[in-house]
Amino acid sequence: MSEAPAYLNIDRENHPAVLAGRRSRDAVEVRDKQAWLDNFSATGSVEDPVGPSMFDEEGKGHRGAEGLSAFWDKAIAPTEKIDFQFEKEIICGDEVAYIGKIVTYIAGHISEAEGVFTYRADADGKMQALRAYWEVEATIASTRKA
Repeated sequence: MSEAPAYLNIDRENHPAVLAGRRSRDAVEVRDKQAWLDNFSATGSVEDPVGPSMFDEEGKGHRGAEGLSAFWDKAIAPTEKIDFQFEKEIICGDEVAYIGKIVTYIAGHISEAEGVFTYRADADGKMQALRAYWEVEATIASTRKA
């Protein structure tokens, strides 16, 4: 009897994209910019959110060490805390998608970005792409005092 293919026998705990995503979220939680940057491949990218936003006016994403560092400084560093509240995990190929929300605490306020958040790992287990699908307008509308 032959062994089942990987897509029928997913190792949810050790999947490279799951691990890369976990490292990313852990670095954000402890405010460790260097660990977050080191988690990415040399050609890694962030689109958070996908498309134009206050973090990326052209909507082309942040690429390479310089772009990723600038994203951290603009989107993560000003926050007091970011909570990742994911309800569902979907693993496909070298990617994982989470459905849920990211709760951000900044300047005495809380906002909630509901959406789909994807992580893709490269062959070495490094983050190749982090993409977040959330609506800027809806997230702004969710803002309230902490």
